[in-house]
Amino acid sequence: MRHLRIIILSAILSMVLAPARAQIGNLRGTFSMGVNGGASLSKMDIVPSLRQQFNVGKTFGVTLRYSSEKYFFFACSAQLECNYIERGWKELIEDGSGNQYRHTANYVEIPFMARLALGREFYGVQGFLEIGPQLGFLLSDREEKYGTEPWDISNRPASSKLTYGKMFENDFEYGIVGGAGIELKTRIGGFFLEGRYYFGLSDVYHNTKVDSFARSANTSIVIKTGWIIDLVR
Repeated sequence: MRHLRIIILSAILSMVLAPARAQIGNLRGTFSMGVNGGASLSKMDIVPSLRQQFNVGKTFGVTLRYSSEKYFFFACSAQLECNYIERGWKELIEDGSGNQYRHTANYVEIPFMARLALGREFYGVQGFLEIGPQLGFLLSDREEKYGTEPWDISNRPASSKLTYGKMFENDFEYGIVGGAGIELKTRIGGFFLEGRYYFGLSDVYHNTKVDSFARSANTSIVIKTGWIIDLVR
């Protein structure tokens, strides 16, 4: 599994670096900077499995983009971001107790993506696709319990009981992020709306044979909007 993760990340990194290395097409050399923000819908990809609902959180950050060339109809760019994001999961509890459980984790994430855009390059509407590797650094995590007291877990699945009181054990994570969206190009910058999916390749808990979980990775759907302006063209 570890070798497969390395192969996937290497392939994606090659795709991301390709626009910067390319020497064909119409060269651009545009550097842009902006801000972004939106909502995240997160769950855990975890074994043994948990009955979950989306944990809804917020995200915001800074966007840097280098547009290297236009090849045929596609504008090719490399995009780097530094974002704050709330991840985690909310347990789906159906034992009649009325209890609720939520585990929220706060991260700084750094996605590095290749971006292909089709449409008006300067004034008008563009559609775009993006994909690349992403790094994450855990700032903090917390669990929240709601409902009747005392908290009755006698009818909960064994996998749920293993998570109670268990904070994340790995502060660093990595994975794959990809998405699509539209951007409106104007004289005062670009205004964009996009959706993304993040799939974690690393685990938040230790995963040796004596540990509780064989797999425990973050996954997130993110809907965000933002504004970006060309600084160097």
